Amino acid sequence: MVRMAILAGAAAASLVPVSSAALAQAAPAAAEAKVDGRAVVADVRKILAANYVLPETRPKLDAALAKGLAAGRYDVSDPQLLAERINADMDAVAHDKHLGMHFDPQQSKELASRPAGAGADDAPPSDDEIRQATKFNHGILELKVLQGNIRYMELLGFFWGGRKTEEAYDNAMRFLRDGDAVIIDLRRNGGGSPDAVRYLISHFVEANRPLVTFYMKGQSGETLKSLASLPAGRLAGKPLYVLTSSRSASAAEEFIGHVAGYKLGELIGETSAGAGFRNEFFPVAGGYVISVSVGRAVLASTGKDWEGVGIAPTTKTDVDKALEVAQVHALRRLASTAGPEDKRVLEARAAVLDAQVTPVATALPLNNYAGLYGERSVSVGDGKLLWQRGNGPKSAMTAVAANEFTFEDDPLTRVRFNVAGSAVTGLELLRGDGSKVAVSRNP
Repeated sequence: MVRMAILAGAAAASLVPVSSAALAQAAPAAAEAKVDGRAVVADVRKILAANYVLPETRPKLDAALAKGLAAGRYDVSDPQLLAERINADMDAVAHDKHLGMHFDPQQSKELASRPAGAGADDAPPSDDEIRQATKFNHGILELKVLQGNIRYMELLGFFWGGRKTEEAYDNAMRFLRDGDAVIIDLRRNGGGSPDAVRYLISHFVEANRPLVTFYMKGQSGETLKSLASLPAGRLAGKPLYVLTSSRSASAAEEFIGHVAGYKLGELIGETSAGAGFRNEFFPVAGGYVISVSVGRAVLASTGKDWEGVGIAPTTKTDVDKALEVAQVHALRRLASTAGPEDKRVLEARAAVLDAQVTPVATALPLNNYAGLYGERSVSVGDGKLLWQRGNGPKSAMTAVAANEFTFEDDPLTRVRFNVAGSAVTGLELLRGDGSKVAVSRNP
């Protein structure tokens, strides 16, 4: 799982374990530096032999690098070119999104000066990592209330700053707890800390439920369980929807895997990235840093990992429509147990959103509906019908049937056009209270 302190500069958008800041710093240094490719590769081979997560893959990686050495492939002086060639040869063997190196003398020096294990993704957060987590609000990018009292949270990354992150999550969970359903958006979440995943998922399961076992460097490791005590309480049983994409990676996929494996909620969007290994950063001779997969995460709910395959959604849909689809599912689920009046409102809101996600074909071109109907006017703008009474504000209309439209902010009200052939002769305004107004089209 990608360590968020490294990815923070790129807002956790990339699976490549190199920050944009690191690349910016490395570029001028690389232009001046000259490296000994053979010394660099020798160090990389030692690191992989001692640490790579799959023991059976270690000799294959070593053979690929040895072949490159023998062919003179690494006899180059450009630091960036050397990194590109080593990365290409490792990728051809492992196809591992957490395995890669980059030239960054400053970061390499810093890692070399830190205690063993400081580059691991579960190492205690440093002061700088806590500052980074705080800067990004611990990954909590947005909290808002959607129609139907659905509570939404976008989590940009699983940052971990210890107690400060716990406090940020506690506040967010109190906000989500008061909703009738919860949507957690991980579409842009590139991963982070297993500690952050454990803290968040614990709110949706009972105490002490087994979550994940990590096999580190080929050896069986610790099984993490959900936390026994949570300041904000638990949200288990509340309708939960998690938005996913091909950019949802690493630690984000662990959270997604718990939701899928324990059937805690629905996954809406795309299959996740398939970056399931845990990684650690090591300094390499010549001013390089290498990210090496050192751990394999196996979900307690399924007995499987997700490396290379990702986790499939419950409902597959375009990423840019996932939020609306999740809202439709949530509204209809809430409507199924609501009283008569609330049920009517929830179903009407779901119908509007559903029609926006999958547009309903109208019987006539939109321009045919435009015109004056008593004191009301209908026009076309930005590909939609616009409703206006007198000089009042214009409201966009959404088609819900061939000749019937409604309003996003007033889904119980419908406008049904009377049609004769290709001509519109009038309309009926059907209000939410059951009243109806019939109006002929002005000559």
